[in-house]
Amino acid sequence: MFQSIIDYFTSIDPILAALYASLFTWFLTALGASFVFLFKTMNRVVLDGMLGFTGGVMVAASFWSLLAPAIEMTGGEGFAKVMPAAFGFFLGALFIFGIDKVLPHIHINFKISEGIKSPWQRTTLLVSAITLHNIPEGLAVGVLFGGVAAGIPEASIAGAVTLAIGIGIQNFPEGIAVAMPLRRMGMSRWKSFMYGQSSAVVEPIAAVLGAFAVTFFTPILPYALAFAAGAMIFVVVEEVIPETQQDKNTDIATMGFVGGFIIMMVLDVALG
Repeated sequence: MFQSIIDYFTSIDPILAALYASLFTWFLTALGASFVFLFKTMNRVVLDGMLGFTGGVMVAASFWSLLAPAIEMTGGEGFAKVMPAAFGFFLGALFIFGIDKVLPHIHINFKISEGIKSPWQRTTLLVSAITLHNIPEGLAVGVLFGGVAAGIPEASIAGAVTLAIGIGIQNFPEGIAVAMPLRRMGMSRWKSFMYGQSSAVVEPIAAVLGAFAVTFFTPILPYALAFAAGAMIFVVVEEVIPETQQDKNTDIATMGFVGGFIIMMVLDVALG
């Protein structure tokens, strides 16, 4: 079945493939958000474990799918070989840092909002926080497909599809993590679902932009891959991990992180 998927994505334009793959990741977010039609609340232990799992997938994807290929495709030896990845990684983290300081948002387990002061309601601020998570995820998928379009040997359809599968898997609990708190706050099931799924709408946009950028400016691919990795690591360290440490479920969240890392590593090495 996986080979059939690879064959299909190989047969279509890589930018279109990036769009389809990121729509898949959005769909899994929507699938997670749809749990509000079945439950009004979710056990905090389960939610923290899911968030930990999300962080593990993102960290593993940052290295196996993004940083390692970025270093591998760079010529030279020693510092010359690693500097493009290091520079791109720093820029990616700096980019999300800047958005984090400007975009009004609030994290799931926190009461104080971040970013510039805004009259936005708490529900909008919560969705805004998860949307911030999804920008580097969509960008990562798009950049890999863009590398395929540019004919870079280190960028493969299998690797791009595997990354999309991993991102999609961790988007499922993210959808739950947005929609469930909104439902618990008294919002209707339909509105909770719509807010939950809308947090990932940015992924197809970021994916297509990333694919276009790499297609037309091929030399930036190592920088772009590392950029996406740096953005994802910043999100994990600054947002995802702290969200899981606010209650007494740190061990569950940590084991969720380990599980997510292992699954993404296995997927990328075995399939990518």
